[in-house]
Amino acid sequence: MPRTRHTAAFALITAAMLALTACGSGDPATAPAGAAGSAAENAIPMTDVVSGVKRNKAAAGLLPAAVRSAGTLNIASSVGTPPGATYLADGRTLAGTDIDFADAVAKVLGLKPKREVAAFEAILPALGSGKYDVGTGNFGVTDERRKTIDFVTYLNDGQGFAVRDDSKLAEVTDLTQLCGLTVGTAAGTTFEVTLEENRHRCSDAGKKPYDVRTYSDLAAVWSSLQQGRTDVVMSTINGLRYAVKQQEGVRFLNEFARLDVGFAFKKGTPLAPAFQAAVSSLKADGTYDRILEKWGIDESAIETSQISPPEIG
Repeated sequence: MPRTRHTAAFALITAAMLALTACGSGDPATAPAGAAGSAAENAIPMTDVVSGVKRNKAAAGLLPAAVRSAGTLNIASSVGTPPGATYLADGRTLAGTDIDFADAVAKVLGLKPKREVAAFEAILPALGSGKYDVGTGNFGVTDERRKTIDFVTYLNDGQGFAVRDDSKLAEVTDLTQLCGLTVGTAAGTTFEVTLEENRHRCSDAGKKPYDVRTYSDLAAVWSSLQQGRTDVVMSTINGLRYAVKQQEGVRFLNEFARLDVGFAFKKGTPLAPAFQAAVSSLKADGTYDRILEKWGIDESAIETSQISPPEIG
């Protein structure tokens, strides 16, 4: 998708980000509206890659009897920006990689998805209470999260940076390269944790620490960059690459670290084997590759779905 160089482009990405993306927090009820919403819908791929998915008897057989009997899958979804998850122009319909993968897995398992949109930071605690069966939101698999959450991986994404076109930064391979700058990111994310845990390295090196500014939604993150309140944005690799194609004056800088992304469950869930088998089924029948191709994220393919693997070092 070529970069769009006009005012509507920034309206598009702002509208698409009014609710928070996969790795942050925000108001899940906010959706695109008006002309910008229509433009956003036109930019979102609408290929149907899920309806043809068939139930896999072996995978479905791994479900707990109670879930199989109920026939439904209670999903908590964090919604924000493509390619992870976003609203279409009607303000109700959801689209994105997280939506396609969750719906496809549900079909493999013979379950009807029952989705509730929730703020990113609310999903993981709610899983422990049993309110939801599974959470989606481009949840990166970290060792810290694995202490209380189980994961079944389906993508590989990670952390990256974007800047304005006038930035002198060419790439960020070490966070000390950010010393003295202001970094914008979403609140409650792995990005915020990484930045805060490493801020002292600037002082240790005798340099001015970078300033971290967190926002409750990605529209504000990108506005802060465009308007010069921040110098660099840290977010998901896939999200950044998508976003810079939709607005003028910004560019993707580089990947910084890779993370596996997984469906999130309460610790000790009996659902994990069935989900792992379902993802493997999607890889075997070609649906997995079709979802990645639809959203232009072929580089995020994983070889094998895993249950709570160690954090990528």
